[in-house]
Amino acid sequence: MTLSRTTDLQPRPPRYGLTALLHKRSVQLAAIGWLASNVVVLAVAGDALPFDWPTAAARTPAGHLIDANLALAEVLLLTVLTYRLTRSRTLPNLADRAPERSVAARETLFLLAYGAAGLALGFVLAQLAGWHPFGLHLAGSIYGTHDHVSPAESIAWATYNLLVYAVVPLLFFRRRYSAEALNLRSGNRRADTFLVGVVLLIESLVQIAVLAPGTFDLSPGQLVLGAPLTFTLYLAGAVLPAMIFIYAILIPRFLRLTGSTAATVILGGLTYTALHIWDAWTVFTSPGNAVLSLAFLLLTYFAPGMFKAVLTVRTGNAWVHVWAYHALAPHTLVDAPHMVHVFDLK
Repeated sequence: MTLSRTTDLQPRPPRYGLTALLHKRSVQLAAIGWLASNVVVLAVAGDALPFDWPTAAARTPAGHLIDANLALAEVLLLTVLTYRLTRSRTLPNLADRAPERSVAARETLFLLAYGAAGLALGFVLAQLAGWHPFGLHLAGSIYGTHDHVSPAESIAWATYNLLVYAVVPLLFFRRRYSAEALNLRSGNRRADTFLVGVVLLIESLVQIAVLAPGTFDLSPGQLVLGAPLTFTLYLAGAVLPAMIFIYAILIPRFLRLTGSTAATVILGGLTYTALHIWDAWTVFTSPGNAVLSLAFLLLTYFAPGMFKAVLTVRTGNAWVHVWAYHALAPHTLVDAPHMVHVFDLK
C-alpha cells in the first residue's frame, strides 16, 4: 500500500505529440462540435438537403457527410505533412508579434465586432441592390447556383470585401505594427516556396479528382480570359480579405490570448467559418433549415480555415496559404467556369 501511494503521488510524465494534442480541452471541444454537426445532419436532414447545390445535387445527406469527413481527413494529412516539412525550421513565435495581453484582448474584440458589422452592412447593402448578401464567397462559388449573378454584383462583392476586410484593417494596423508583426514577410523564402509548391500540387490533384472542375471543359478563349478574371476577383473578394483579417492580424492575437497553438488554429477555423455566414446556399427560413445551414457551414469551412492557420503558424507568413491553399486551388481551378458564365465569356 505504501509503494502504491508513493507511486500515485509522483508527478505524471509530460505528454508529447498526438497524445498531448488529444488531451487539450480546445481539441476535445472541437471534436465534439464536429461530431455534433454530423449527428444533427443525420437527425434533421431527412432524404434531402434544402440547399441550392447544382454541382452536388445528386449527393444524399449521408453522401455529403462522407465528403465533409473525407475533406477533414485530407486537411489532417496536409497538417501532418506541413509539420514534417517545417520540422527543421526555426519556427517564429507569433505570440511575440502581438501586443501585451490586455491590448491584444481589446484589439481582438474590436476586430471581431468590426467583422460582424462588416457582415451586417454587407447584407443590407447587397439586399438594397437586389443582390446576394456579401460574405466571403460570391454566390455560386464552389457549389454553383441556379440564381442569376451579374458582373456588377461580382465586382461590387469583390470591392466591398477588399475594402472592408483587407484595406481598412491593414491601413489601421500597419500604422502601429511592422510587416513582420502582421505575418506579411517571409522569414525563409526558399522553404516557404517549397511548402507552397508541395501543398498546391496535392490540393490541386485532390480538387481535380473529387470535384472534376469544369475548367478543363472551357474553350481556349474562355480559359485565357476566365482564369485571370477568376483569379483577380477571388483574390480581391475572398483571399486577401481572409488573409489580412484573420491570418495576418487575428492569428497572433489569438495565440497571445490563449497561449495554445491548437486553440489558435481552432479559433482561426471558426472565424473563417463565420465569415461565410451569408453564403448564397444557406437557408434560414425555418429552424431546421437554419440548423442544417450552420452545420454545413462548419463542415465545409472549419477544416480549411484551420489548415490556413496551421500554414501561418508554422511559417509566420500569411502569404503561404494564399498561394498554397486558396487563390489558385480551389478558387481559380474550380470557379473559373462560374466566372465565364457570369461575364458571358465566349
